Amino acid sequence: MDEMTVVMVGREAIRVAILCALPMLMAGMLVGVLVSVLQVATSIQDITITFIPKILAVFLALLVSMHWTLRLLMDFATRILALLATIGS
Repeated sequence: MDEMTVVMVGREAIRVAILCALPMLMAGMLVGVLVSVLQVATSIQDITITFIPKILAVFLALLVSMHWTLRLLMDFATRILALLATIGS
């Protein structure tokens, strides 16, 4: 395995990791901003109010994007295993 292949696999692994985490991160961030705006508008300064909506949003985003994420991970694993098979022979 040459250096270029290692760099390519590493770059692809980072890309897949970011793509898999992106739906949950975006949902948590958007809900966090919305709850913060509501807290500022209503002058409620309780820190615990943000946790439950964020957890629910992240869980919902996980459920919605599960099929896509698993397909992405399976495609990546298939490509890596195929690469390993070509290296071994």
